[in-house]
Amino acid sequence: MGDIAKDLTAGTVGGIANLVVGHPFDTIKVKLQSQPCPAPGQLPKYAGALDAVKQTVAAEGPRGLYKGMGAPLATVAAFNALLFTVRGQMETLLRSEPGAPLTVNQQVVAGAGAGLAVSFLACPTELIKCRLQAQSSLAEAGAISAAALPKGPMDVAKHVMKDAGLKGLFKGLVPTMGREIPGNAIMFGVYEAVKQYMAGGPDTSNLGQGSLILAGGLAGGALWLTVYPTDVVKSVIQVDDYKKPRYSGSIDALKKIVAAEGVKGLYKGFGPAMARSVPANAATFVAYEITRSAMG
Repeated sequence: MGDIAKDLTAGTVGGIANLVVGHPFDTIKVKLQSQPCPAPGQLPKYAGALDAVKQTVAAEGPRGLYKGMGAPLATVAAFNALLFTVRGQMETLLRSEPGAPLTVNQQVVAGAGAGLAVSFLACPTELIKCRLQAQSSLAEAGAISAAALPKGPMDVAKHVMKDAGLKGLFKGLVPTMGREIPGNAIMFGVYEAVKQYMAGGPDTSNLGQGSLILAGGLAGGALWLTVYPTDVVKSVIQVDDYKKPRYSGSIDALKKIVAAEGVKGLYKGFGPAMARSVPANAATFVAYEITRSAMG
């Protein structure tokens, strides 16, 4: 089996592990990010992450925490094919000689390239996921009619294309790239740096699963610490109305969020995002490494 096929297979397994572990946290993050700013004197719909979990489970049952999972699950193979295959090909280009381990800086460059490539698939996938995850709170706030709520990923895509055409699926592409490029550069760089530190050198082939879990968890945490405000901007743009949008673009969304809620508005949902990032990214890297190693 060629390297591209191995990266595709291992990346797909890693992506599924990430989704199963992390999607409930992601649902709560998006609900907190996209809830409308309350009127003066009124309380927000969700008091915090735990309150969002309680309200979601009470209204939709436990499966409400997995709402919107169909879109990323359906594209996980393609998403991880791009992410890990582009990273793998860039590793090949950056190596000083075949088989030589990459430096941390080279992993940063490889991660950035992979982030650029995957942005074009992540944008429509994330848009569908976010609109599904946020629809209940938006309906209660009067932003959309409850009767008009899409019933699943394909229904969301149809509604979007009816309102804005094919380009509507790429709403939020700029902040998506602003998240994926630096985010993956940092994630792969930190992952490699932690592995090399624990291995005592560039050869990390003998590290155990515990070390991989730690490295993957720290890499995921570093990603979200760096790009979280960009993710908030992306989410509010992607759940915005197409016909009567509140935001004209990323900068406008950033300014309005800060004006209405202060800088803390850029960190709505940060708790569940960080709670998700450590186990989800640890699961991703461990599943990828085990699968890749098993294939030789």
